[in-house]
Amino acid sequence: MGKRLQVLQGWIEASQGLTHQVTPEQATTLLDHIDNTALALFPFLRNPTKSFESSLSHIRDSFTPGSKGIVIPTGQKTFRYACHLISNLREVLGSKLPIEIVYAGDSDLPSSYRDFISGLGSDIAMVDVLQVFNDTTLDLQHGGWAIKTFAALGSRYEQVLMLDADAILLQAPETIFDRHKGYQSTGALLFHDRLLWQGEFKERHKWWEQQLEHYTLSEALVKSRVYNEGYAEECDSGLVVLDKSRLPVLLGLIHACWQNTKVVRNAWTYIMGYGDKESWWFGLELSGAEYTFEDHYGGMVGYMNADKTKTCSFTIAHFDEHDSLLWYNGSLLKNKLINATEFNVPTHYMLDGVWEKGATKKDMSCMKEGKLKETSKEERDILRNSIEKAKDLDTRIERFTTLEVN
Repeated sequence: MGKRLQVLQGWIEASQGLTHQVTPEQATTLLDHIDNTALALFPFLRNPTKSFESSLSHIRDSFTPGSKGIVIPTGQKTFRYACHLISNLREVLGSKLPIEIVYAGDSDLPSSYRDFISGLGSDIAMVDVLQVFNDTTLDLQHGGWAIKTFAALGSRYEQVLMLDADAILLQAPETIFDRHKGYQSTGALLFHDRLLWQGEFKERHKWWEQQLEHYTLSEALVKSRVYNEGYAEECDSGLVVLDKSRLPVLLGLIHACWQNTKVVRNAWTYIMGYGDKESWWFGLELSGAEYTFEDHYGGMVGYMNADKTKTCSFTIAHFDEHDSLLWYNGSLLKNKLINATEFNVPTHYMLDGVWEKGATKKDMSCMKEGKLKETSKEERDILRNSIEKAKDLDTRIERFTTLEVN
């Protein structure tokens, strides 16, 4: 599929170069051939409610030129965390970027839940992904992680920052769009997962190598410790930033979407990887698009142990180009799987260390032998303020859900 997308890219670029060399009728015919080919490869591009807007061209035209925004896929299960995240972004970090909340039909996020989220601030839009893409080959209502790639593709924002509902930011998202040199260079920014389980997923690596056998590896993959040293998971897809105005990035995203279609994800993507994680970089790589990974593999943000040699917690930390904390996953809770009301402010973080993985997600993990740093007063203030806002929201959410039940 990657090679086909590269051919499609060549056709699109060639057609753009012929704008002044062909008649309007010929240009329309050529564009129709390109769109028909794209639809044959990716039938999910058909708009289920507007047949006249069923093409790759219409998808591209739907992006607001020059726009930047945040996309948060959520449903009832992650509704609380999405509310916390919006408060973190709007009230604490002061982000002015528009937000789209993406869901898969009324059963996923009923109208009353959407109204509640809409009331959390200005410029928050609701997007039912089932009204954007043909769900016949997708089954996004039951697809879990699969909605994420389609949320990014279907967004009206030309530059999109996709966030998991349980992500927490330590810096305003505008800084990524405006200052991250790696993103500005390639138009695609991804974040590394942890370096774990070296040598234990040989079938996964064999499959990756087979798929990439006839490709020249990208600069990002050449530097990959996961790909080259046999670790298990490359990407933490809790935050992904893409500039869809760049054709190679857009087509790489479409490849990632294809990997998350029902048949493909059940046969390959979610068998050879954990959910959608690897589909992002794999789609960009196979489509020939450049992309940037953060400089470090997933670090640890949490609490220093008694002998001051380790940082321990339940969350993965990610950093900017200056090694400052940028975001982490897992919500503001200490461990959302154990205690739904225990918030905590991390005191330390570590990067470039060795992971000591807890036996299960309910067990604490630690990192040792890395660069240990104390969280700054500014970072702790951001988290304290976010927690206070989250507690206030929880009171409102409890009243709201009680009314919903009754």
